[in-house]
Amino acid sequence: MAEHQYKFNVSMSCGGCSGAVERVLKKLDGVKSFDVSLDSQTATVVTENSLPYDTVLATIKKTGKAVNSGEADGAPQEV
Repeated sequence: MAEHQYKFNVSMSCGGCSGAVERVLKKLDGVKSFDVSLDSQTATVVTENSLPYDTVLATIKKTGKAVNSGEADGAPQEV
C-alpha cells in the first residue's frame, strides 16, 4: 500500500512542546509512524495514502507551535 512521508520544521523549546506534537499525531487516524525531534526541531510523519498533507499540518498547528516549513514526499509545501 502506498504511503506519504511528510516533514515539518516545528518551533519547539522543550520536551513538553515535542510531547504535545507527539500526542496529537498519536491520535490522528492514518498516521503509520512519526518521529518528533526536539534537537533538530522536526516532525517526520509517515501516513497512509489517504491522509493529506494539509490535515497533518493543521493537526500540528493545533498544538500552538509555529510550523516554519513543510515537505510532502520531498517536495516543499506551503505552511
